[in-house]
Amino acid sequence: MRKVFLLFTFSLITLSLSAQTTTRYEISFENAVHHEAEISVIYTNLENKVLEVRMSRTSPGRYALHEFAKNVYGVKATDGKGKELEVTRPNPHQWNVSGHDGTVKFEYTLFANRGDGTYSQVDETHAHLNIPATFAWARDYEHRPIEITFDVREDLNWKVATQLKPLEGTTYYAPDLYYFLDSPVEIADFHERQEAIDGQLIKMALHTPATDEEVDEYFGKVMAIVNAQVNLFGELPEFDYGEYVFLNCFMPNASGDGMEHRNSTIVTNSKPIGQPLGNTSLGTVSHEFIHVWNVERIRPASLEPFNFEEANMSGELWFAEGFTSYYDDLILHRAGINTAAEYAEALDGGLNYVINRPGRQFFSPVEMSYQAPFVDAATSVDPQNKTNTFISYYTYGSVLGLGLDLSLRKMDGNKNLDDFMKLMWRAFGRTEVPYTNRDIHEMLVDYAGEDFADEFFEKYIFDSQLPDYESLLADFGISLTKANPGKAVLGTGIEIEDGVGKLESNALIGSPIYKAGIESEDEIATIAGTSLSEVESVDDILSEYKPGDEIEITFTRWGEEKSASVTLAEDSTLKSELNQKADRTAKQRRDAWLKK
Repeated sequence: MRKVFLLFTFSLITLSLSAQTTTRYEISFENAVHHEAEISVIYTNLENKVLEVRMSRTSPGRYALHEFAKNVYGVKATDGKGKELEVTRPNPHQWNVSGHDGTVKFEYTLFANRGDGTYSQVDETHAHLNIPATFAWARDYEHRPIEITFDVREDLNWKVATQLKPLEGTTYYAPDLYYFLDSPVEIADFHERQEAIDGQLIKMALHTPATDEEVDEYFGKVMAIVNAQVNLFGELPEFDYGEYVFLNCFMPNASGDGMEHRNSTIVTNSKPIGQPLGNTSLGTVSHEFIHVWNVERIRPASLEPFNFEEANMSGELWFAEGFTSYYDDLILHRAGINTAAEYAEALDGGLNYVINRPGRQFFSPVEMSYQAPFVDAATSVDPQNKTNTFISYYTYGSVLGLGLDLSLRKMDGNKNLDDFMKLMWRAFGRTEVPYTNRDIHEMLVDYAGEDFADEFFEKYIFDSQLPDYESLLADFGISLTKANPGKAVLGTGIEIEDGVGKLESNALIGSPIYKAGIESEDEIATIAGTSLSEVESVDDILSEYKPGDEIEITFTRWGEEKSASVTLAEDSTLKSELNQKADRTAKQRRDAWLKK
């Protein structure tokens, strides 16, 4: 679909815009101090039927529902003569406009006060616009080109940054609704930098207080990341308008996030004013730019086309998000931003999460991917048991990417995940042919052989087994060992407040606390005869015991006093680090892997 979309896009651009019926948007920010924007959209040459105007329910790069209509009010519609039209609500997301004369001007006020990759934020520092969270659109007219004018606050020295095609002044163009909804906008008094690579521009609009010297240094790091990723995939994609823009907003009023789009990305962080720019969100920058290849163009068929009216479910997120997550930190090392020792020591975070959490007994990586609509910034008021049943497809996939890369590198023929990703790029990304899990499997068959590919998918993708990471990493000069051998633990964290202990989460399945029948609603009074009012941490008590010891815990559940016998376990936390005593072969493998 994306290939067809591109051909259609460029053919449209060659036509005279006057020969097309264009949807025209305008947005202004007079009441920015109170987080409001005024928006109008004009539809012309309409069919003689009810006009169905909607707000999106989700957004590109997000998989859960977000119900953007909740922040829309003051709706009215007029026809071509200015006559007010009847507006009805068939559902929470839609306004039906009837009785028009072929023209409808649809107007509303938007409240926007969350600056991240999903929502919009309007205040006197900026207008940070995620398009699906901001602009209504009409069914049956998605194919029409769009022109949008941003009435910027000149008194605030605002400028516009976006992947939309500039026309004149602050008016921009999108070839159709799909491209428009995928094109975030940052309007602010921001820093600007750009650099050319192979005839295309990499641009950065950076909204944050910083000196020119800081911005130059930061952009240098961004470009080091970009160049390391170009080396990984072998080339840049052809951007639709010859440029890619980082929309970076590091302000106290922003929320930490990152969100990929076809020719741009949003990266936000709530960096306090006065804090040095440093390495702010460079890991997110790395992750989102990899998506230029993996997700935006090497794209799961399950997300194509993206549905703006329903949740989007994909069984390929372990690869799309997970393998991207594997590379984001590795690229930081290859770009010279962190050391080999720092990279090695950071591996244990993901390994501990995936190896030691109980979720794998419920879902494979494919099935974990299916959970995205429930966990991808999704909200609900009822308690869930995700602590026990879910492992993020980001981290799960990252750990699998590590396992696949190291396993390939041990094979004959100088194989590695970098070259496999290049194959995926040439087969599915450059051609923009969407893929499935079976397509990844077949590509791995072609690259590494049927036996290897079948075993990897049967054990680790369609089932929940894991590679032997201790052995794999040892072959590359990295040790993976117990962080606290002999340390006795209860297996689920306990927070102490005002002398009362509460579990930090639901009791983890298989942990001593779980086996003892203690849960998150319980209020723990004593452990091994010691009142929690006498200690700052549970470790202060357990340091006197060893794994296998049996202790007594007293607690209150809904006003009733109870006690339970608990058998302590050994801490399963792992640590990873460079093995300075590794043999020459392991060090050579490690250098080839990390310095590629």
